Amino acid sequence: MQSIFKRYEKKYIITKEQSAFLQERLVRHMKIDRFGEYLVQNLYFDTENWDIVRESIEKPLYKEKLRLRFYGDYNPESKGFLELKKKFDGIVYKRRIAFSLGEIKKRCVREIVSEAGSQISREIDFFLNYRDVSEKIFIAYKRTAYNGIEDQTLRVSFDRDIVFRRCTLNCLNNDYTFCDWPCSDDERQILNENFLIMEIKTASSIPLWLTHMLSENNIFPVSFSKYGTCYTKHILKRQNLKEAGDAA
Repeated sequence: MQSIFKRYEKKYIITKEQSAFLQERLVRHMKIDRFGEYLVQNLYFDTENWDIVRESIEKPLYKEKLRLRFYGDYNPESKGFLELKKKFDGIVYKRRIAFSLGEIKKRCVREIVSEAGSQISREIDFFLNYRDVSEKIFIAYKRTAYNGIEDQTLRVSFDRDIVFRRCTLNCLNNDYTFCDWPCSDDERQILNENFLIMEIKTASSIPLWLTHMLSENNIFPVSFSKYGTCYTKHILKRQNLKEAGDAA
């Protein structure tokens, strides 16, 4: 199982109509992920004062973040991933360790990381302690992904129904399934339901056929972070309103 990634990533905000058009044509060069459409559930780690996300939205040359992620409905035997994601000068580096979801449900993340004994676990352990982070926010969405046929490093994904919550910071919920999505009134939409996030990931350049397809449909890359957008448009906004109310 791959644990180290190095690639370029581009993000696009597209409409449902654009998504349908692209997915209909992608199959000429790509094959749909064997899982079809599936849930992606994430727990993001940050400091008490949200230092990680605040640094990230300032667009520094180098930035990093830590998240706990798993795919699909809950199953104690399926794998979860603790991922340290770094970005430097436009290139994304991801390093992760895997574990069973049953294990993480019984033990805390710090225990598992400290006992893993690998180079990657030591890097994550350093981040956990040096930045003094803890679970801060839950973000989840439905994803459909395609993998390149000729270029196997090429991956295109479409994320929709992106929601977040700050309470119940536990993605390991037996009742949390694809069918009852979203599962809670506590969750909030990050993006208007008429739009999706498309991501293109590749180890080299985007192929010419895909570049033409995007250009013909007036689809251009944007600077977008699910976590950053959640913070600036919801959490920070709410904090500012509360401070204004207290001052009044």
